Amino acid sequence: MNKSKFISLLVILVFVLFTITQPVEAKGKKMPKPVVNEDGLHEQKWFHDSFLDLKEDLEEAKASGKRLVLIWEQKGCPYCKRTHEVNFRIPKIVKFITDNFVVIQMNLWGDKEVTDFDGEVTIEKKLSQKWAVRFTPTIQFFPDDSKSISKKSGNALEVMRIPGYFKPFHFYFLFKYVKAKAYKTEPNFQRWLGLEGDKLAEKGYDIQKLLWADDLLID
Repeated sequence: MNKSKFISLLVILVFVLFTITQPVEAKGKKMPKPVVNEDGLHEQKWFHDSFLDLKEDLEEAKASGKRLVLIWEQKGCPYCKRTHEVNFRIPKIVKFITDNFVVIQMNLWGDKEVTDFDGEVTIEKKLSQKWAVRFTPTIQFFPDDSKSISKKSGNALEVMRIPGYFKPFHFYFLFKYVKAKAYKTEPNFQRWLGLEGDKLAEKGYDIQKLLWADDLLID
């Protein structure tokens, strides 16, 4: 074999090996990558632009037929970053959330003025302490009935709290769980999710693949 042929074969071999070892891109169109704002938090255009009077926000969400959700984040949070760069780039997830929920981003160390459901006026970082929010991201879901608020604080009103990062499959079904108010009949989300997984398996889905994929591989 002459030198030129050897070099050509070597180039082809390197190309093939490089292609095989590269991460496989998830199929399907993705939402645009998020940008980071001055506070160091990732932005989403569909997040609710709120005056942070939470009772009014809940009533506004209720009037539009949606549920109120707060997502607590902080600068430099790796799992907040992953939530934005993975979960919030999947169109099916974003569509389901925006169709059914009003999402407000909160800064764990922020100084924005916020009015708790009980009427107390404070700032974000003090509210996080009052509500015992310790980790980011933390997602809080609230009731859809403003009459049940009374003079309760948000940590007493929440119907669901999830601290930490959920992969897309769990994340998507978390919002479906709250939308369906399944927490009223099955307070254990993991047990409920297991039953939903059984239904998908009966339809021929590979559950292990769904659980670990960084995409939402459900039609």
